[in-house]
Amino acid sequence: MAPFGLSALKLILQRKTAVKPQTASWSRPFGLGWDKPYTVRYASNLDDGPWHGAPLGGFGAGCIGRNSKGEFNLWHLDGGEHWFGNLPDCGFALFESDGSTSKAHGLAVKPTVDASNPEAGEPLSTWSWYPASSANQNTGTYSARYPLSWFHYRNVFKAEVECESFSPILPGNYRDTSLPVAVFRWHFKNPSKKPLKLSLLLSWRNTLGWFKNTDPSAEVHFRDDGSPEHSYIPAIGVSKGQSNRWIDQADMNGILMDGERSNPIQEGEGQWCLAVPSLPAGVELKRCSRWNPHGDGAELWQQFSLDGTIPASNNDRCSAASNDPLSAALSISFELAPGAELELPVVISWDLPVTAFATGCQALRRYTDFHGSSGTNAAAIASEALKQWPQWREQINNWQAPVLQRNDLPEKLRMALFNELYDLASGGSLWTAATADDPEGRFGVLECLDYAWYESLDVRLYGSFALLQLWPALDRAVLRSFARAIPAADANLRPIGWYFTQGKGRVEAARKLAGATPHDLGAPNERPFDATNYTAYQDCNLWKDLASDFVLQVWRTYKLAPDGKDLNFLASCWPAAVQALKYLKEFDINNDGLPDNGGAPDQTFDDWALQGVSAYCGALWIAALEAALAMAQALSLELGLDTALEQRLFSQWLEQSRENFDKLLWNGEYYKIDADSGTPVVMADQLCGDFYARLLGLTPVVSDANAISSLTAIKEACFEGFEGGRLGVANGLRRDGSALDPNGTHPLEVWTGINFGLAAYYRLMGEPTTAFAICDAVLEQVYQGGLQFRTPEAITAKNSFRACHYLRAMAIWALWATHTNWQAIPGAEH
Repeated sequence: MAPFGLSALKLILQRKTAVKPQTASWSRPFGLGWDKPYTVRYASNLDDGPWHGAPLGGFGAGCIGRNSKGEFNLWHLDGGEHWFGNLPDCGFALFESDGSTSKAHGLAVKPTVDASNPEAGEPLSTWSWYPASSANQNTGTYSARYPLSWFHYRNVFKAEVECESFSPILPGNYRDTSLPVAVFRWHFKNPSKKPLKLSLLLSWRNTLGWFKNTDPSAEVHFRDDGSPEHSYIPAIGVSKGQSNRWIDQADMNGILMDGERSNPIQEGEGQWCLAVPSLPAGVELKRCSRWNPHGDGAELWQQFSLDGTIPASNNDRCSAASNDPLSAALSISFELAPGAELELPVVISWDLPVTAFATGCQALRRYTDFHGSSGTNAAAIASEALKQWPQWREQINNWQAPVLQRNDLPEKLRMALFNELYDLASGGSLWTAATADDPEGRFGVLECLDYAWYESLDVRLYGSFALLQLWPALDRAVLRSFARAIPAADANLRPIGWYFTQGKGRVEAARKLAGATPHDLGAPNERPFDATNYTAYQDCNLWKDLASDFVLQVWRTYKLAPDGKDLNFLASCWPAAVQALKYLKEFDINNDGLPDNGGAPDQTFDDWALQGVSAYCGALWIAALEAALAMAQALSLELGLDTALEQRLFSQWLEQSRENFDKLLWNGEYYKIDADSGTPVVMADQLCGDFYARLLGLTPVVSDANAISSLTAIKEACFEGFEGGRLGVANGLRRDGSALDPNGTHPLEVWTGINFGLAAYYRLMGEPTTAFAICDAVLEQVYQGGLQFRTPEAITAKNSFRACHYLRAMAIWALWATHTNWQAIPGAEH
């Protein structure tokens, strides 16, 4: 084989730039484990361990994840559901020969189990695997700056080998960001003085039919923390009806994976495609359409480890049984002259068009608006990716550049701004096909995998800052769903979980009262968007922050969306905003203008009982009234709507509320947690409402002096007074930093999203040093404690966490807004 030179390289990609190490990325030595990673606080909560990497796949399209051991182990391919496990036959391998010696390794650390066949013992026992880094040798590095990730392989092969992977996650691009595709951009360089023969292998399992719930009842039951969950039993390992075959087109070659397809197509059915561009002379492609991943792997590895090729086979036999697993593989062989370089794209695409919910209820994914809903378009998606990936990559550079260039922000913070966006792909995101009423489709991200319901409104008050600044049309779509749900009612009674945890027996409440702002948009096992208030841990109809949260988010999105002010959106949400505020005002028991908390936890800190007027809910209420007045005035001036009655009513409530807020809650240094319980703690997030008012240019809830005094008390008691500030800000401590209850739950937790929101408030109030210190403390725990790409709601001083893959953590984008004065990200304005 002739040495592979630069001219042939240009035929492939017209590019010769090497993948370079990146700033503002999370990095870890290849395969290096954690000494003491954070572990889960409650046994019932999800804890897959620290081996998580950046996800690949478009929003709502399903995603896959590859960790720093090189394993593909995250499979979020069933909308809203989670399956985690390594399939050793899914991945890459590399062969190298210099003419006298050769070696071959699967580019992952040696696996201990095949998660689809866990009782079978050591998988692929004939394969040689890539060595993990150790204290004595670094064998490479994994880095991630979402949606980009890199593997740099070192000190094992003579060639310098790097792989960059990504999906087209592009702000303001509502087409390409939805696509189910992953691009792997390989770069090879021969630094030696002898020609090197190299061969890249990609192997993949046919998993069609796996990712659907085989439990038709999906029965709901309560965990030991009182929250509901449903049974999820995917069809892992089934193979009946699967087949693989070669696919050759003018611009690409690859392997197409098929499975059984119903008419109409059902969840879990569709196609996979492995593809490379048409290769020039001197580059050899071999394909094996079928091999057995449950054997020892010799049928593939024996030849590959010998000469870098694989047995050519186009066996498209359809599996007749459910225990007849099949994988496919392709190899690309070439020779590099001394000093030569080669860059090569490989694409994996999937077409799983249907997401199913309750029996008889399903939705098409957003990408089907562009590639059809037949489930036969994986090759078309792969072909598009092979044409468009250079443009996608350039667009990623363009939108990330403003963040990378902000040297006035700590590098760790810039890294997290990108990487915390992972949840929009792997947080069980749902994005449906467009309709006349929803031209961008309906969108939702789970609160987390443990609390598996969509777009919890109290959580997204913080966590939606990323969506607002990067994909504002999706933010509006979520809020429209809430606006439709507020007038709806569901009188069905159900038990409230919190009372069980308190030993108070069975207490029931209606699922949804008309006028009450729902907590969430439903769950993946029911009818999301239509059946709201899935969670039954508390009676959501009694919550005192949700209506305010809704009004503030609507005004925020109208005023600050980078694609402009959408009056139609504002007008569509206005009736619901009025109804929600009127409903909440009914909880003003003593007619002081401020809704009263009722003693059972009835706000986002839903294990923390507040009594009477509270600082948290009261401040949000005042800010929401200011926002409602601004909405009313805008609709009157811009659209001619008659909002005079609402303006008079809200003005009266606002005047009364402002008169009594300080009178009831200000203690001379900070705001009491509430007016009636006498709980002597400094609540960290007591002035979230003031933060929002200032952020939106509304009249502040409290004076500058009171805000600064309160922030000082919070810093001293809950940050510096809690573990010396090394963990972040605890939710609530005595003024001297001691715990009111050493066994408390929420007060002694550091909530990642609350901390990022607080940091943004400190930054807004002119205290960047404190803001950055809070962020640094939290990010240190997440990214050094094995919590990357599964950021939890809460961490504790005992190296434990609760509720991973949590939506609220994207509040870190509030700090971008306050620090840069809403500097726009390129593309988001479209």
